[in-house]
Amino acid sequence: MGFALLNDEPVTDPAADLLGTGRAAGQLARMLHDSRGSTPFTLAVDAGWGMGKSSLMRLVEEELKREYKDVETVWYNAWTSTGADALEGLIKSVLARFDKRLMRRVLHGVDEQAVLVRAVQTVLTVVAAPFGAAGIVDRFWQDLSVDAKARNDMREALRDLATQWADSAAYEPRRLLVVFVDDLDRCSEETVLAVCEAVKVYLDIPGLAFVIGCDRSALGPSGLLRDLGPAGSAFMEKIFQTSYRIPVTGDERVEEYVRQCAERSGVRELLADDTLVRLIAERSARNPRRIKRLINGFGLECALNPVWQQFDSEAVIRTLLLQHLYADFYRTLLASDRSHGNAAWEFLDYRVAKRLLGRPSVTPDEESWQTTVNHLGEHDLAAPDRDDREEWGTVLARLEECLPTGFPALERDQNFVTLVGELMGMEGATELVERLRRGVGPVAVVAAGDEEQRPYAGSLVLWVDDHPEGNTRDARHLESLGAQVVLAEDARQAERVLGGSARVDLLISDVARGMDGEAGFTMLERWRDAGHYAGPAIFYAGRITPERERRCRHLDAEITMSSSALHQYVRSVLAHDQA
Repeated sequence: MGFALLNDEPVTDPAADLLGTGRAAGQLARMLHDSRGSTPFTLAVDAGWGMGKSSLMRLVEEELKREYKDVETVWYNAWTSTGADALEGLIKSVLARFDKRLMRRVLHGVDEQAVLVRAVQTVLTVVAAPFGAAGIVDRFWQDLSVDAKARNDMREALRDLATQWADSAAYEPRRLLVVFVDDLDRCSEETVLAVCEAVKVYLDIPGLAFVIGCDRSALGPSGLLRDLGPAGSAFMEKIFQTSYRIPVTGDERVEEYVRQCAERSGVRELLADDTLVRLIAERSARNPRRIKRLINGFGLECALNPVWQQFDSEAVIRTLLLQHLYADFYRTLLASDRSHGNAAWEFLDYRVAKRLLGRPSVTPDEESWQTTVNHLGEHDLAAPDRDDREEWGTVLARLEECLPTGFPALERDQNFVTLVGELMGMEGATELVERLRRGVGPVAVVAAGDEEQRPYAGSLVLWVDDHPEGNTRDARHLESLGAQVVLAEDARQAERVLGGSARVDLLISDVARGMDGEAGFTMLERWRDAGHYAGPAIFYAGRITPERERRCRHLDAEITMSSSALHQYVRSVLAHDQA
């Protein structure tokens, strides 16, 4: 069986429900139906990113359609709207579900007590014209959203319309319209507030129930809406009468989910060992979306990257877990910064040093002390006096200035510590990392553009790196956009370019060359002081440390280890120059 990518779409067919969400969907659908006499109300389906909110809501919607004839549904994806458009979009989506003749009757304003009497003259054209439901909805919005008075009228008109619709059929106690609002926690603050305004102010009417998929923590005071005042926070609290928090899937079911995903993608034979299945389930935090992404990544790498064919599947899985769950560390691990060794061993040695130097009250064992001394020496730092415990904290702070910025936080992440320790404890792990470092170069992740456009035409980019072959793809991309890229392997070659007749518009440089971890900084500082180059500069490095960031600020330069960030910076510099 060949490899096939798994999609990331929510489940809509109960037969495709691999996680057993259908039971909860059936119960929620029945609860919504039995509560129709209590409308209006709002139910939040609460869960983190990738934990199955959309799938559960889709299954609830299908259950309602299949089992209950007195229920209509609307699906509204808040993420597709922006700002104030969300208010209009949600209200129009609800209006579109009402009967066309009923909407015309309300719009016509036959009852002289109705709030739309003042609009009868304009509405007559709507009633007479052969408009479909969409045209009526648009006209309804146009007439009732022009000013504050009209918006107040809209609330009454909507209430009248919904009440007539809910009571217009022989159902007891009434018909129900369930509005599903998805992806609210992915929206901007403006969009979130607009949707909530629609729900609470305009659609808080009998016959309507809202099921809103969101991560409640992301919408709280410490999340997306952290800038709201007390009144705004109180308004948000009124939106959600109740919540259903999706539970984390149990171990056996999530492991079976991994197996079924692997079967569907065609890589099941590579996960024959239950240890690997458990590893994926555990390290993905039992998150269905992460599991599918890991399976996709595993299949792509094994199918396309020949490096993996020589190593055990367990090593491949552990490495890919690092790649997908700890992307910054993985880039550091594969970086071509040859002034430092394997970043995984470096991290494990740092952890030993951190635990020793951070606890001066504990007497260190000989092995930990020697590891710490060696680790400090690799970063040109002298070990403290073994008996001078007060100095240990200062030495630890100096060490962390020389290490990748994420190391202290990763040291507190037990999942990461275990994953790296298990990987490097496997036979051949060091060789695997070295093969990956040699075989994987930086890939330009840039937006595709019109090849006929050359926005960098006339620009000269000087790129200094003692391993220029690793930058070939990025350099070619800049050239395809019109820039002239001159590659130099050291400062001497670069100075010949700077001394030429053409002005250099941008400097891109590595930091470490050979065993000199400061070569790029030293070079630029000399040129700045001598007046040889005062223009924009960015260091494209294998690692970012607090010390390197400090040096860049001093040199008025940027630093990145991301290809996409590099190209964004180049665009900001060269496109500005062209303008």
